[in-house]
Amino acid sequence: MDEPTTAGTQATTGAAATEDAGPDGAATTAGAEADRPIAAVLAQAAAAAGYAPSVHNTQPWRWRVRPDRLELYADRSRQLSATDPDGRLLVLSCGAALHHARIALAAQGWTAQVNRLPAGDGQDLLAVVRPTQRITVQPDVMRMVQAMQTRHTDRRPVSDEPLPVASVTAITAAGTTVRMQILSSDQVLQLAAAASRAEELESEDPQIRGELDYWTGLATPAGTGLPEQVLPASQAQTTVPGRDFGRVGTLPVGPGHDRAAVYALLFGDEDSPAGWLAAGEALSAAWLTATELGVSVVPLSGAIEVTATRQTLRGILAELGYPYLVLRLGIASADHAGPPHTPRMPTTQVVDTSEVHDTAP
Repeated sequence: MDEPTTAGTQATTGAAATEDAGPDGAATTAGAEADRPIAAVLAQAAAAAGYAPSVHNTQPWRWRVRPDRLELYADRSRQLSATDPDGRLLVLSCGAALHHARIALAAQGWTAQVNRLPAGDGQDLLAVVRPTQRITVQPDVMRMVQAMQTRHTDRRPVSDEPLPVASVTAITAAGTTVRMQILSSDQVLQLAAAASRAEELESEDPQIRGELDYWTGLATPAGTGLPEQVLPASQAQTTVPGRDFGRVGTLPVGPGHDRAAVYALLFGDEDSPAGWLAAGEALSAAWLTATELGVSVVPLSGAIEVTATRQTLRGILAELGYPYLVLRLGIASADHAGPPHTPRMPTTQVVDTSEVHDTAP
């Protein structure tokens, strides 16, 4: 994943394959009137979930608004069938959207109960969200909403400014059942070798290259994909290589490196849709926390996409868990302005309100 809380049934408002910006009409508002229809609250939360990161900005989710609940579905039409045949990054991306929706509900003054994978691991219905009771909107929730709207992905090298230890601690603590391991210098070298090997193998697969060309070209569905404005104008010389998109963008790249970057491995106890969904929620929580703290986050999914290199990453974990995603953390260089936000699909294309009325978010 180049961009994309935990399992259980009771959602909280705090913690948590990935892109940026927000959908039309997705702004959230605190202090919603107590008599506002639940369906309208749910529709607004689903619209705000469009801010979530996703692999290649595919936004592979669909929301259905019911009178008393919100349903999250995987949209297989936007799955990367060659790069992500198991749907690992698709479900992880949907998990990030689920966490965003929970934050948006909390910002409207509602707690929520979440039933994850209610139809079993093999189904496209990933979660059912039910508002439970009114709450007072807390300042930390509103800060998370602001982070949802400002979060973006900057693939360029970070500055030489070291990350504060307190920031790393806060980011790694954002998730709960999904864990995050900070890699040592030796483990970063292992990661670099795995990422290079994954890039080599994927570059030889014409189907994978075709997918990458599609989602970085002009033929993508409106409001999706990676425009040239968010792609670096040249390949950075870093210890851990970023994805080679097969084309250069227009984003200026300075002389920086990744020496001051911190690399983390998001992992959990099971390599299954339940684990992937939880990983997406954890990714969202960690990324929003990082955004609040002024920390740049770049998800790196290349080594996860290839079976052999994914096993290498599992070796870094001493096979005590399953790797879901690599994260690069750092302080963005002040030499360049941040990249623009990537596009978003119109809310009407991802949020189905046909069963309710007067639910415009």
